[in-house]
Amino acid sequence: MTENNDISRKTLEFFENGIYMNLETAADGTLKLLHFSAMPYDPAVIPEENKRGFRLVEVQVPGIDRPEERHGTKFVVTAPGYRLKYENYLDEHNEFGRKLTFITSDAETGLIVRSCFQFYDGIAIVRSWTEVENRGSETQTLEYVSSFALTGLGKGGLQNRDEKLLLSIPHNSWQREIQWKTYTLPELGLCLNQPLHSSRSSKTINITNVGNWSAKEYIPAGFLEDTETGESLLWQIEQNGSWHWEISDQTGFLYLQLSGPSETWAHWSKDLKPGESFVTVPAAVSPVIGGFETANDEMTKYRRRIRRPNADNEKMAVIFNDYMNCLWADPTTAKELPLIDAAAKAGCDYFVIDAGWYSAGFWWDNVGEWKPSIERFPEGLKWLMDHIRSKGMIPGVWLEIEVMGINCELAKKLPDDWFFCRHGKRIYDRSRYQLDFRNPEVRAFADEIIDRFVNEYHVGYIKMDYNIEPGIGTEINSDSYGDGLLEHERAYLAWLDAVFARYPELIIENCSSGGLRMDYAMLSRHSIQSTSDVEDYRYYATIAANAPSVLTPEQAAVWSYPLTDGSDEQTIFNMVNAMMMRIHQSGHLAEINPSGKKLVKEGIRVYKRMRGDIRKSFAFWPLGLSDYDDPWVSLGLRTERKAYVAVWRRNSSDDTVVLPIDFLNGKKVKAELLYPGKTSCEYSWNPGTASLTVKLPEQYTARIFRLRY
Repeated sequence: MTENNDISRKTLEFFENGIYMNLETAADGTLKLLHFSAMPYDPAVIPEENKRGFRLVEVQVPGIDRPEERHGTKFVVTAPGYRLKYENYLDEHNEFGRKLTFITSDAETGLIVRSCFQFYDGIAIVRSWTEVENRGSETQTLEYVSSFALTGLGKGGLQNRDEKLLLSIPHNSWQREIQWKTYTLPELGLCLNQPLHSSRSSKTINITNVGNWSAKEYIPAGFLEDTETGESLLWQIEQNGSWHWEISDQTGFLYLQLSGPSETWAHWSKDLKPGESFVTVPAAVSPVIGGFETANDEMTKYRRRIRRPNADNEKMAVIFNDYMNCLWADPTTAKELPLIDAAAKAGCDYFVIDAGWYSAGFWWDNVGEWKPSIERFPEGLKWLMDHIRSKGMIPGVWLEIEVMGINCELAKKLPDDWFFCRHGKRIYDRSRYQLDFRNPEVRAFADEIIDRFVNEYHVGYIKMDYNIEPGIGTEINSDSYGDGLLEHERAYLAWLDAVFARYPELIIENCSSGGLRMDYAMLSRHSIQSTSDVEDYRYYATIAANAPSVLTPEQAAVWSYPLTDGSDEQTIFNMVNAMMMRIHQSGHLAEINPSGKKLVKEGIRVYKRMRGDIRKSFAFWPLGLSDYDDPWVSLGLRTERKAYVAVWRRNSSDDTVVLPIDFLNGKKVKAELLYPGKTSCEYSWNPGTASLTVKLPEQYTARIFRLRY
């Protein structure tokens, strides 16, 4: 760290893990973050008169004028954010690495703001959050607090920002997860081709989630690339509910701000009484020199670092689940027994009984008590669980513990403070009520359920689903709807932490109608994440290929559901979908043809040889991230000495594809077809161009190759 002082300002310069941070106090005592990048700071690029906009943090409370021109709903020139005065900073080291805390204050309100930046040794990333404390004599109502604020995007170089900056947004949807789309800023309505000093748009590019499904429209992440200077930023917001990020301009420069909920976008406000504090949701930001793969490598290291240590991500067990293209939530003992035998013979490690085990008939709107159905399991559920264990597998069940159906008898007897309420009425979605985990009785009820299944039924795996969206929050015991939602979400995470502390070997899958809560508030706890419930294996190739862009490969559960009457190539395609990450095997294994059974068993056997590499691998995309209409799809996972490359041919009219693998340029490479072993295809490694050429003669076929180097 370098610290310089003169009469008018103090400068603070830091360099850690390849990241440059440059801060400066202005003449009025406010603190500016002038630079956050993998490249050194060039002071000449920011004229003195433009520095007023480079605020380290934005904090908005009502009742204070916002004097500067800001236009629209942009979270800039917040009050008292614009006038926070620099106090000092702390420079510490902890178990993760260096931690910088910059302290600012506002005399009128008595607010103390701590802007925290946690570095991680050996990783080009910062986790950022903000702490606000009220040391005044009056309650202050927070309406917005940034978790990370950076002005000066694309400030280097000479090219026009309208042309050189590319913004990639990870769109998300039920059965259409992880769709990265790349835009210029003008394509999103933010045009900057104007004189520097007149750039003050009312337009923002804002990506927002409101509610408890954190990823129902977007993964809480984004990527910005400066194609002229080579600088890039990749970020994620670690929040399992409402969040917001925006890009716009102020004082002639572009800014990026990341946050949790706000009053404008998520009906969130927080009354901060004297002596009270509030901490924002964290965000992680990686500045690198290079493209998306370079930044994603750093984010992958970070995701592994912050994740709860667990055996599952080391062992990477193979899970059979009886739902997809199989029992479709209609289990019985008679139906399960042949599946259990078939899954054991195929080499599965866990066997999960999915939805429907708790009700004799229609069950959607009466869930909530989680008692096994005698009609479905005459011998009892415990008998079936023990039978699974007798076949060498660990049993699991499906739960949706955050909800109760509107026709659940228990729900009719419970008080309203067990549930989300607005305007004096319980809130329900899709015939389910939302339980409020701030209530200690709710948490005790949930604990009893988990304890019962682990201790009485010897369950080792829980598929924890979540299929409703309760909206903006609850009014019970909260300052605002959004306050109730945020505190519920934090209480749910604390409950999860306590469950894992009691049962560290228990695997709890994070599922929300597939991948609709794919965020690292959840995934820093859960070892495994459902990536989708898409029912057409041909589309799943895109989700599987893109999954390592938003979570680690060893956490990404991908369905393989070979069709009962499917061909060998259909079975192979299904297996390749899952083998690069976590196999969620399904399909009616007891009824598929003998050839299909052999291909499933071979795929699991090959996967078990791969998984030790997968858990420490980094992703690359020879054909780029996939779109759903791509005729060819490819995903690579590389380690220090070898790489695995999956390639899918969909509806391409050309039977041959060339896969560039640039990082192998100049290396001696041995390529081999890894799966399937007995169904050959033509391929060649091209040392002069560092590429793999693959010929797949049929549409909708797939293969996995191993490259040794």
